Amino acid sequence: MTRLPLLRDDQVGPPEVVAAIRQRRGGQLLELDRLLLHSPAFAAGWNDFLGKVRTALQIEPLWRELAMCGVAVVNRAEYELTQHAPLYIGAGGTPAQVEALRRLGQGGESDPAFDADQQAVLALVLEMTRDVHVGDATFAAARAVMGSDARMFELIGVVAAYNMVSRILVVAQLEP
Repeated sequence: MTRLPLLRDDQVGPPEVVAAIRQRRGGQLLELDRLLLHSPAFAAGWNDFLGKVRTALQIEPLWRELAMCGVAVVNRAEYELTQHAPLYIGAGGTPAQVEALRRLGQGGESDPAFDADQQAVLALVLEMTRDVHVGDATFAAARAVMGSDARMFELIGVVAAYNMVSRILVVAQLEP
């Protein structure tokens, strides 16, 4: 049970905001949308911003989804992991990697299920999510994997954005 009620169809609005969200979501509203629509301005901004994070970046879906799933695990946002684990697998991740991700911060980031590049990205996710500060070696390793400043910035942005997502989910107690 969420701390704030999920709005029913007859409670959501304004219609143009709901229509934009439904368009991005393939016609439906997720439980998260029903929570966000407590503030239509917030929901509209969220829809636009996270829609771009999900679809308009240069960073490959595999890296984006790995980062999103990593953030979800570190912050104990099971709803977020439930939404993004299938997308991660669809982008090239494996079920074994999803299981290893569940141990992120407890050695899972070094699991042999992940190659050295994936481990470098997960180290950045872990440091950035837990401490905000990222060490020079961790930053350099992830930057080498990303291969360009633009993709590195996008990785940082994905981690930051999905920390926002997970914090809302956790505080509101939105579970799958």
